[in-house]
Amino acid sequence: MQGLLKLSRAIDWLNAQVGKYAIWLILAATVISALNAIVRKVFNTSSNAFLEVQWYLFAWSFLVAAGLTLLQREHVRIDVLNSRLSKRTQVWIDIVGFTLFLTPLCVTVLWLSMPVVIQMYQSGEMSGNSGGLIRWPVWVALPVGFVLLMLQGWSELIKRIAFLRGEGPDPMGRLTDKTAEDELIEALRRQAEADAAAAKPQH
Repeated sequence: MQGLLKLSRAIDWLNAQVGKYAIWLILAATVISALNAIVRKVFNTSSNAFLEVQWYLFAWSFLVAAGLTLLQREHVRIDVLNSRLSKRTQVWIDIVGFTLFLTPLCVTVLWLSMPVVIQMYQSGEMSGNSGGLIRWPVWVALPVGFVLLMLQGWSELIKRIAFLRGEGPDPMGRLTDKTAEDELIEALRRQAEADAAAAKPQH
């Protein structure tokens, strides 16, 4: 089990890193959109390439960040019902969901999308719009995103099995945005305040 938990931590780290850099894709799409609008207004011209690269970047950011969304438990779930159940029941529901729904869905998407991606790469298919872009780079986001999502599903599955076996922490516990360094600084600050309060003379 400890080996699987190490694998889970590695997957978590991978999706956290991917998610950290996916935000730059959104920034790039925003900047390109703004520049395209300025060029269109000032010079009365535009290009389909500028329009298409915006949704290319958005597609990449949306798909590759799906694993991070699952890691941070920001995916859609029916909390009104789920919160009324016991912790073990919630964990079992997740186990069933990751095993019988998420994994088969990801495998199906990969099975169907990979031949299309390969065919587009080999043919060099271009956009049907005048001045448009080559198509395969945006289609690659589909298998990449679903591989990351499937891996994260497996990571969450490992955490929940470890919890049921008493070998892992509560996978449903509250998440924190603080890094280990931030938490250490906060703990040292509280300790310093406690020491200072203890050192004050008593009246």
